[in-house]
Parts: sequence; structure tokens; C-alpha cells
Amino acid sequence: MSIRLKQWSMPVMGCLALMYPASVAAQPRATFDYVEYQGLDETPPTPEGYYRNPVLPGFQPDPSIVRVGDDFYAVNSTFVWFPGLPIYHSRDLVHWKLVGNAIDRPAQMDFSGLATDRGLFAPAISYHDGRFWIVNTCIECGDNFVITAEHPEGPWSDPSWLDFGGIDPSLYFEGDRAWIVYNDAPPGEPRYEGHRALWLQEFDKATMQVKPERTLLVDGGVDPSANPIWAEGPHIYKIDGWYYLLTAEGGTADQHSQTIYRSRSVDGPYVPGPVNPILTQRDLSPDRPDRVEATGHADMVQLDDGSWWGLFLGTRPFAGQSTLLGRETFLLPLKWVDGWPRFLDPGEAVPPLVAKPDLPQSPGDEWASWRDDFDQVSLSDEWITMRSPTGESQMLHDFERGEMEIVPGTKAAGSLDRFGFLGRRMRHHAADFTTSVDLASEGAGDFAGLLAFMDEDHFLTVGIEDAGEGNRIVVRLRKDPEDAQRGTVIYSTPWNGDKAQLRLSMRGGSATASWRRGDEDSWQQSPQIDVEPLASIHAGLFTGLVVGPYAVAGEQ
Repeated sequence: MSIRLKQWSMPVMGCLALMYPASVAAQPRATFDYVEYQGLDETPPTPEGYYRNPVLPGFQPDPSIVRVGDDFYAVNSTFVWFPGLPIYHSRDLVHWKLVGNAIDRPAQMDFSGLATDRGLFAPAISYHDGRFWIVNTCIECGDNFVITAEHPEGPWSDPSWLDFGGIDPSLYFEGDRAWIVYNDAPPGEPRYEGHRALWLQEFDKATMQVKPERTLLVDGGVDPSANPIWAEGPHIYKIDGWYYLLTAEGGTADQHSQTIYRSRSVDGPYVPGPVNPILTQRDLSPDRPDRVEATGHADMVQLDDGSWWGLFLGTRPFAGQSTLLGRETFLLPLKWVDGWPRFLDPGEAVPPLVAKPDLPQSPGDEWASWRDDFDQVSLSDEWITMRSPTGESQMLHDFERGEMEIVPGTKAAGSLDRFGFLGRRMRHHAADFTTSVDLASEGAGDFAGLLAFMDEDHFLTVGIEDAGEGNRIVVRLRKDPEDAQRGTVIYSTPWNGDKAQLRLSMRGGSATASWRRGDEDSWQQSPQIDVEPLASIHAGLFTGLVVGPYAVAGEQ
């Protein structure tokens, strides 16, 4: 009898009907019936007419936004996650729906062998001449490029690679001309660590390439005498005859900030505003309630009523600067003071409640809870995997049976290869991920279960493992590059069976792993696990926790 399977090849999520080839007959197979998510944060009810930040919770850094008529579209960084560059749609700026991913074909980008903090940094989205444009940087995988699409959900073009260095490019269109503003090394030798500059080059839409001359806009930052670091993430807007340059400064951790300049000419000179930064939380008391940190990397749009609103990144630490959620996307209005925009006054905290924009409410994705029974023809665009879909691991989606099967290779989560894993972003400090897995083992070391992955050096797993003389439930933690690539065993107990329901329960800096045979059984539970070492502050700052089905073959 033939088995109808679809090989998971994002975003098509099933492009090849196939039989099992003989070459994988000896590999273990892990079959997952469902994955369920419950966000459990205790959040007070939101009053009518208000919203709570973040509007895009979980791992959603470096937001960029564009308005097209009554529609708003946002895009975020994804580094070496695939598919990459999620495209979100909203009509009220508060509720957002994922409509696709701009990097969704292996031919567009190759992330093979890259660490989690490489890849796609800081995309910027624009709309011009009936097309959507994204200009972006792929660190260690091609540098700067531009892609286009007629529709935001795609298909997006293959990259046109751009002949300039640096990062964080952003397109500005005016009439028939276009420019790219970006971060690069300063002229001459850098004076200090983090000394960067902002540059401008004209962009030729016909050749999809920049022209050779470039103009220095900012050297260092607002106050060069203070040795400002990492001027980056620039955007240009023309408002009432002025060109405004909105840019981040101070690094992406707790000193992050947003600054503003303006000029009468697109190529400068640009003068800093009288109040800078126009958004930061770095000087506020750590004891404040509803604490938001690391705010910056903003982009903004104007509404029909004349108001301006901006998206920016921030973090919500559970302690110190530690969060498992990574950098998230927040929304605030801007006020104008004497011709200058401002998110917050100096010393002002990001408010927990904000009055909604004057826009009709639109539907958004449900992030508080969801369940995927793998019974739809296409998988949700929310599912992502690590690095490009190549290598020995296969993910096979049988929507008729309602199963996701992983045929893994021997590459573990701690390697720089693609491994057998697909996951979704954790979006709450307190959350449960639950699944049912059946392991068809082929030898000692075969493993199948749940993986909570921050990066290759920081992750937690729970699952069934073939111990050679029977199966065991095994919990592994990796919190340091010196730990084993599969993680260090922190809990293990015998398991008489191949199938189990598994749960990872995350509670800020603590977690527990649970397991049972079926719905009628009571859950057995590991001791409490300290997962604060997995926080993004210890893992390069860039990413957030992604959790889902995972399998790895034993070393045969």
C-alpha cells in the first residue's frame, strides 16, 4: 500500500509526493500527531479603545512598516531561520496576520553552516510603482540585496545583489529616483569600537544596482564627542519640505535608542533634533512596573488623520535583561514638537496601555493559544526551521493522516548543520507546548521529542531516547558551547514504550518537562529546570525561543 506523504519544503509545505527511498530505510522515524500551544501570562483585561504592547509578541525584531492605501505591512529579521522575513498585514496597526514569508525558496538564499546570529538582518519594506520592495542584508551569505513582489504574500523575486558594503539598507523613493541609506564603516580608521557611519547612494531601478558615488550623512551619531556606537537601521521620510532621517543608536541591548535628524536636501547635511534620543528606556529605574527595555530600531507611517505611528523593537525581561522571547515589536504614536517627531519624552516609560489609532478594527492571528493537527493541505506559515532545507533530515507532512513525520539524520541541535526540527515562536513568558510523538527507533541514541531552541549553544529538549537496552524519557539542556551538541542529560527515567505525550512548560526563567502515555494518564514531571541561561542576553541578543518537534538519529 502506498503512503501519501508530502515532503515539507517551505513555504509550499508539501511539494513532492514520494515513497520512502531505500536509502532511508534504516533511519529512525518520529511521527507527531499534533502540537498545541497555550499562552498563560496573567494579563489584565484591556479597556475598550486601548491596546497592549507588544503588537507582534515573541521573536519579532527589527520591524519595518509600509502603508499601501488602507493596508499596513510589516516585516522582521529572521537571521538563519527558514522561511525568512515574515510579512504581516494589518488595517488597524494593532491586530496583525501573517500572510507569507519573503524568503521561502532554497534558491533565494543559502544559510548552510551559518550560526544562528548570522543571516538576514534588518529588512526594510517599501511600496513604489505598483511593487513591494524589500532591501536587506544577509550576513556571511551574500551581503546586501533587494527583492520585489507584486503582492505582499509573494511570490517574491530572487535577490538582486547590491554592490556596497555595510548593513541595514533602506530604500527611499521620490519621483523617478531612489536612494539607499545604510550603515557602514566610517571614513578613515574607526576611532573606537562600534564607531559607524550612515551613507547614502542613489539606486537605479532599471539595473537594480546602486550608482558608484556615495554621500556621508552621519559620522558616529548625534554627539560624536560622546563616542556613540552603532548608528544603524536608518530610514528617510520627506515631510513638509524636510527630509527626516530616523536611525537607531547605542547597540541593540539595554542602551538601545532612537534618534532623529533633518535636512532640506536628501543628501544632507543632516542636523540632529533638539531632543535626542526620541525613544529610549536606558535611563529609567529597573524597578518600574511593566518594564520594557532595549527600545529602538523604529520605522513610521502617517494616517489619514495626520497622526504618525511607529513600530519599534523592545524586550520584556522577566529579570535583569533576561527574556526568552527575544526582541518583540511594539507600536506607539509619535507627537510633533516644533517640527520634530518624538515617541517618548526623556525619562518617559513605554506605557502599558495606549489608545488605539483611529482606524477600523481588523482581524489578527490568534497567538494566545493554537493547535495544529497537521490535517490541512498546507502547513501554517508560522512553522519555521533552522537553516536552508538541505541535508539528510527530512520532514514529511501527511495531511490525510494528520501527521508530521521527521526522518532525522545524525546532526543535532548544537551543530551548524540543518537538523530535524520545525518550530514556532514562543510569544508569552508563561507557556505550554504539548505534542504526541511515536519513535520508530533503529538503534541506540535515536531521539524524538520537543526542542526549545534559542541558538545552537542554548536549548532544552525532552523526548523518547533509545538507550540501547530499552527506551527512556530524557531531558537535555545545552547552555554553553562546551556542552555536548545534543545537550547534557539533566534528567532520565525508563520508558516502556515508543509513544508518549510530551509537554514543555516555560515559566519565565524556569521550566519543567512532562510526559504521559495517553489522555487518561496523569502527567509525570521533571524537577524544575533553570532556563535563565537560555535567555537572549546570553545567546547573542538577536533571537527568541522557538519550540516544536525535533528528532535526531543516534551515532551508528
